[in-house]
Amino acid sequence: MTAASARGKNMPDEVRKATEDVRQRIKESHAVRGMGFAVERVEVGLVIFTMRVRQRHRQMHGVVHGGILAMLADTVAAIAAYTTVPRGTEIATIEMKINFLEAVAAGEIRAEGRVLRTGRNFVVTECEIRNQNGSLAAKALLTFGAMSGQSFER
Repeated sequence: MTAASARGKNMPDEVRKATEDVRQRIKESHAVRGMGFAVERVEVGLVIFTMRVRQRHRQMHGVVHGGILAMLADTVAAIAAYTTVPRGTEIATIEMKINFLEAVAAGEIRAEGRVLRTGRNFVVTECEIRNQNGSLAAKALLTFGAMSGQSFER
């Protein structure tokens, strides 16, 4: 049994289903699939992913590239935003600010995205990325535009 499936046994049914749905969608995302992001939990307004640091994540100084951390933050926060808008609403990142607080060279990192406010046209979120010791490695604030009844080209 994997750590994720062991944690899943303690989830309410709706959280377990949402988590599994997101796991399936991540497998279908070409941009995200190769990053090794693992879906730990999906609830309304809260999403948690983990990522085991691999060589492909590191930049020339041997630590996780800031772009990888930003991609993780954007992905987690976007999914959290989707959990708070009506079905059929499309979102797009319109602003992102990230502070890199501590370099991460190895281990498993944990990204927790939370919705701070969902409005009619915008969703404001935050994401904290922690290293395997629980130390805060990065903190992001993201704003998403939300369009009901619209569909972006795919």
